[in-house]
Amino acid sequence: MSDRTTGFGLPADLAEEAESTAARTAARRRRSRRGPLRRWLHAIVPRGLLGRALLIILVPLLVLQGIALQLFYGNHLGVISRRLAAGMAGEIGMVVEMIQHSPPGADRGWIFREAAWRLDLSMAFEPGAVLSARDQPRAASLPLLPLEEDLEQALRERLLLRFDADWQSDPRSVIVRVQLPDGILHVEAPRKRLFTGTLYLFVIWLVGASALLFVVAALFMKNQVRALRRLAVAVESFGLGRDHGPVKPEGAAEVRRAATAFNRMHARIRRFVTQRTDMLAGISHDLRTPLTRMRLALAMLPSAIGPEGAAAAEQDLAELNTDVAEMERMVAGYLAFARGEVEGKTAPADMVALVEQVAAQARREGAAIALRTPPALIWPVRQDALRRCVANLVDNARKHAGRITLTVEQADERWAQVIVDDDGPGIRAEAREEAFKPFATLSDGGTGLGLAIARDIARAHGGDVMLEDSPLGGLRARVRLPA
Repeated sequence: MSDRTTGFGLPADLAEEAESTAARTAARRRRSRRGPLRRWLHAIVPRGLLGRALLIILVPLLVLQGIALQLFYGNHLGVISRRLAAGMAGEIGMVVEMIQHSPPGADRGWIFREAAWRLDLSMAFEPGAVLSARDQPRAASLPLLPLEEDLEQALRERLLLRFDADWQSDPRSVIVRVQLPDGILHVEAPRKRLFTGTLYLFVIWLVGASALLFVVAALFMKNQVRALRRLAVAVESFGLGRDHGPVKPEGAAEVRRAATAFNRMHARIRRFVTQRTDMLAGISHDLRTPLTRMRLALAMLPSAIGPEGAAAAEQDLAELNTDVAEMERMVAGYLAFARGEVEGKTAPADMVALVEQVAAQARREGAAIALRTPPALIWPVRQDALRRCVANLVDNARKHAGRITLTVEQADERWAQVIVDDDGPGIRAEAREEAFKPFATLSDGGTGLGLAIARDIARAHGGDVMLEDSPLGGLRARVRLPA
């Protein structure tokens, strides 16, 4: 297998595809070694900075409010409930004592009227009635409050008589029935006397304060994350060759420092690219002047030596013209290499039409090219730069192969690719990366800029050029471009 001319691309801003695959494989292995709890936590924890920051704020907030609610519910509310229940039970007990100590046959109506007016207790007496088990409802009507237990305990301490409490018959009252020797005393008491409205205020304060703090934190963190997202978009766009200028520093001090550092790096890289372009353009311009003089001298040489020496010098003149043409091609290649990264702006273009133009030009130069393309593929590219990239790969294949196939396809929603296959001798697998080194020359003695410019342009788009084995038996050059 013979070698071929190769070139070099600039250092990659993105990882190689093989390295990315290895990294994803290693990440899957690390996840597989995690325990079930860690995998579960990893699955439910938000991936974004905003979600994680809000989770860091929300979890301690909920824990703190839960502790506060427990302290209030377990201590303060319990004390208040017991005191209110004891007060109502004491009033009912006092009325029962007054009824029991009243003379037999005396009028008890004044006791009921005084209880209704002074104690807000509605009473009625049912002579001869007896409490039964079915008259004692046990279903809890207020499961979150200790009112029923506290009232029952207070009545048991202060009445010393058989009783029951009905919490279900009236949603606004509790009915206490007390078994007296001659009947049942019915006492209807308002439920609002057994608990305080501070409970609602406390719950509203807990929920309202938590919601307000969460909203404020969410708005604040959203502004901070917005600055980070803008910085990330600017960095990614710059890495893909879409220069949108400096980033406005905003957000927290650390984010502002990161944006300022990016702006400084952006300026240094732009200066470096500009200096490199100017330097190579100046070198190319300086070389064109003596080349022009040499070509002019060669054109005038036959008339200077006369008809008798023209035939003898014809071979030498042809060789000199070939050398001059090769030098001009090298100079053009240097200038194209200098312009390759910064030429043009990214815009949506039809990659199929672009590749068809390259194929048509190659066919005019005698290449046998087959196309495998969809009807159209609109993709954000630098048209002139990408046309040069594909043309260099086709020209490189045309020098070493008789049959070439150009393929345009969309690998997935984020990547498109142009594939150049040939049936030439190819390049050894261990020498393929070496093929991208600067000005590398192998068997054909070329300048080594064809593949260099192609990879430079692909990486300026955020993609890459990879060399593989071709189904045609030769070399495959795959150009991958991100959306």
